[in-house]
Amino acid sequence: MDQLVIGRRAVLGLVGAAGVATLTGCAVDGPGTGQVLASAAPIPPPFKVPLPIPRVAKTVRRDDTTDYYEVVQKVAKVEILPGSRTTIWGYDGTFPGPTFRARTGRRVVVTVRNELPVPTSTHLHGGVTPPESDGFPTDLVVPAGYPVHTAHTSHNGMRMNPADWKFHDRTRDYEYPMVQQAATLWYHDHRMDFSAPQVWRGLAGAFLVGDNDEDRLGLPRGDKDIPLLICDRSFDAHGEFRYPELDSTLTNPGVTQEFMSGVFGDVILVNGAPWPVLDVANTRYRFRLINGSNARRYQLTGVPLVQIGSDGGLLAAPVRLDALTIAPGERYDVVVDFSGYPVGTELTLTNALGEGRTRDVLRFRVARAEKDESVVPASLVPVPVLRREDAVATRQFDFRLQGGKWTINGQPYDTSGSLAAPKLDTVELWRFTSDFHHPVHVHLAQFQVLSRTGRDPEDSDGGWKDTVDIRPYGVVEVLVRFAGYKGRYMMHCHNLEHEDMAMMANFDIV
Repeated sequence: MDQLVIGRRAVLGLVGAAGVATLTGCAVDGPGTGQVLASAAPIPPPFKVPLPIPRVAKTVRRDDTTDYYEVVQKVAKVEILPGSRTTIWGYDGTFPGPTFRARTGRRVVVTVRNELPVPTSTHLHGGVTPPESDGFPTDLVVPAGYPVHTAHTSHNGMRMNPADWKFHDRTRDYEYPMVQQAATLWYHDHRMDFSAPQVWRGLAGAFLVGDNDEDRLGLPRGDKDIPLLICDRSFDAHGEFRYPELDSTLTNPGVTQEFMSGVFGDVILVNGAPWPVLDVANTRYRFRLINGSNARRYQLTGVPLVQIGSDGGLLAAPVRLDALTIAPGERYDVVVDFSGYPVGTELTLTNALGEGRTRDVLRFRVARAEKDESVVPASLVPVPVLRREDAVATRQFDFRLQGGKWTINGQPYDTSGSLAAPKLDTVELWRFTSDFHHPVHVHLAQFQVLSRTGRDPEDSDGGWKDTVDIRPYGVVEVLVRFAGYKGRYMMHCHNLEHEDMAMMANFDIV
């Protein structure tokens, strides 16, 4: 067994009579819970293609308060493996989709038009967003002529009430008030039962929020502020994406049994390119790291990293890291200073949790000398520190394979159910426990990590988070702040195969 790389048969063999999963001979700090899907296409050599920089989305109009955008979800052919054309499902036909650059206090309205053959739901991951624009998995934009059904086949025992489904004909507006501080967010598909294959086919992109406090710091900006969406994919012999879905039309949900624990690709992509190279000046660069993989965790090392931000925004002070572990759905803002390297130096960002080719991620080549006017101040922005005594309630959520199903508190997802009703403008202590690797994502609410299995948080756990990496047999306590809006939201495992197979739960902010 390769660290924590396990398939369906192995997983089911680990479920005891009491429904408690056990781990035997599996490392706690591995690439995650999943199985490698080998590519049939020839794998290209690393560091031969330039890093693509996704285009910045342009407004279609603006008024005194709001920026308006339009994006089209459509099928397209793009070159990912050199010399091949890969069919993607992309926002505006690109992979990743365009990068949005929003401003705190300026409302954003994104009109999404669905020209794909299946329904979609777009979630702004990390957004402080009203519930009607949260991208709920049963709130779907349906393409023209699609035969609408009020429920899917509900594999793995999920309970789905037809009354919980909403359908929008071809287009819908997502409204984002931008009542949050500067942060690195991302957007991706969240369709019920099918988030995993639809994100795998390309429905993801970066969404960056800026504000005046950030502008005053003098951090790297312009062409030295670069989003890096890291993901793994597999390819068939024709250069098309390979994914183990049961139904290629994505009408009937599910993956083949050996991949029900999660899908690992064997090609590492950064901004949609395999093992790319970026020519840099001998200056500081700001990189917005986004783990867009379905199941794979990365431990990034090989270059000096200074963390300046987490999921929910900037930290109070920078943190120097030798390595940074990033789980699916997590984001980290880091600065890399190339000033100490002569022109011509090459540095490789590597993945210590990978094997073979998946140990490589991205190469930097110091190609020129430039004057650097950026700084990384010793203090960044004020971040209030939540305390245990701030919590008005304590709740536990157990993420576990039980009875052959991925569950939260022993229950598969119920579209009408709710596991909690926290009050708006309060703080609660939530305790997450797990059997395997589960990156837990909470919609709307942001939290601070209080402890990890009875110990202090890790150096990279600081600041506001919305996704946290729960390790096997781990216990992570977080202090969750419920601010912004009342309504129904959800939490789920961001291993997308686990999510699609019922590891979700609703909560209601009241």
